[in-house]
Amino acid sequence: MRTLAEKAAAFRALHDEPGTFIIPNPWDAGTARLLAGLGFKALATTSLGLANIHGRGFVSADEIIENARMIAAATDLPTNGDLENCGADEPE
Repeated sequence: MRTLAEKAAAFRALHDEPGTFIIPNPWDAGTARLLAGLGFKALATTSLGLANIHGRGFVSADEIIENARMIAAATDLPTNGDLENCGADEPE
């Protein structure tokens, strides 16, 4: 498994390549592995996807962070985190 620094470098390198890349949003560790198997080069988390699998319109910051941790640990791919507003209502 690649280190966090190696994953970060790989993610940065994707931005330096010519053209564009597609970054899908798995909603859990299982779909992360499935998408990695399809050949995607990076993943991104989705708080809405997580809320949807629980049948809710909202998930807590703790749930978002735990799910992001599981998605990132499920594959060797770099993972971009959708952390909403990190639980804050104000910019401060």
